[in-house]
Amino acid sequence: MTTPFPFTAGQTLTAAQLNAITTLPINDQTASYTLVVGDVGKRVIMNVASANTVTVNNSIFAAGDTIFIANKGAGTSTITAGAGVTINTAGSLALAQYGGGTLVALSASTFTFFSAGGANYGAATGGTSSSITVGGVNYTLLTFTSTGTLTVSKAGLFDYLIVGAGGGGGSCNSAETLAAGGGGAGGLIEGTIYLSTNQTVTIGAGGAGATTGGFGATATSSRIANFVNAAGGGGGGGRNSGSTAVAGSSGGSGGGQSGYETGNRSGFAAQGNDGGTSSSNTAGGGGGGYAAAGGNGSSTTGGAGGAGYDV
Repeated sequence: MTTPFPFTAGQTLTAAQLNAITTLPINDQTASYTLVVGDVGKRVIMNVASANTVTVNNSIFAAGDTIFIANKGAGTSTITAGAGVTINTAGSLALAQYGGGTLVALSASTFTFFSAGGANYGAATGGTSSSITVGGVNYTLLTFTSTGTLTVSKAGLFDYLIVGAGGGGGSCNSAETLAAGGGGAGGLIEGTIYLSTNQTVTIGAGGAGATTGGFGATATSSRIANFVNAAGGGGGGGRNSGSTAVAGSSGGSGGGQSGYETGNRSGFAAQGNDGGTSSSNTAGGGGGGYAAAGGNGSSTTGGAGGAGYDV
């Protein structure tokens, strides 16, 4: 039996209803949902096959109001702060299938979400530390621009974004007027990882450009220990002292093709894109980028580098 909650003044409850006091109503949702005041004390259950949101707006709830939120669908349900709202949590606001927890209002605009089981986010130091707010949630951002140690003070989950270094451009020998290819961008990967011990964060070095005819150097990768690795960008193609086309190289994104070179260089799956092709010997291909392949050379105009990614 479902208890008629919330109760109203003067309402008469039966013994069965009183016995069922813990059987709170379920608000089952099949699409992204915005919480309403009637959800106080209820269980909001998300049942969506694709990614969705549960939005918490300002001035809807009062201090002490609680709502249990759970996800039984295959799509991740993300608890999202509306304008002027802050939601703090030691866990994650992104609920995987069968994840859930309790949202507690501390005021009309400030909430705490208590995850029900599962791994929480950890804590660490290293690099350059700053505070950022994304979707009303406060985060500590650690930025590494050189190789260093991530010191884990609390085991747990960590979000990461890693960018590999860029590849070097190719060159052609001085005896001929030929087009060389541009270097490819470094690979980019992002995700979440569980860490319990200190880790070395390695920042890759950019690939050197060719100076005497030949292909540019492939850059080295950036990584967290050996767990996650963003490949370095591929070097651009060129032409050596024997007037032989020298192919560019594959990488996070591929290097551009040089004049008379056959076969453009590929980017690694999910990390970048292919380099562009040349136009005979007069226009080299552009290096690939994370968001798009390098442009192809045309007539006497070299291809543009592939578009990057706005984080």
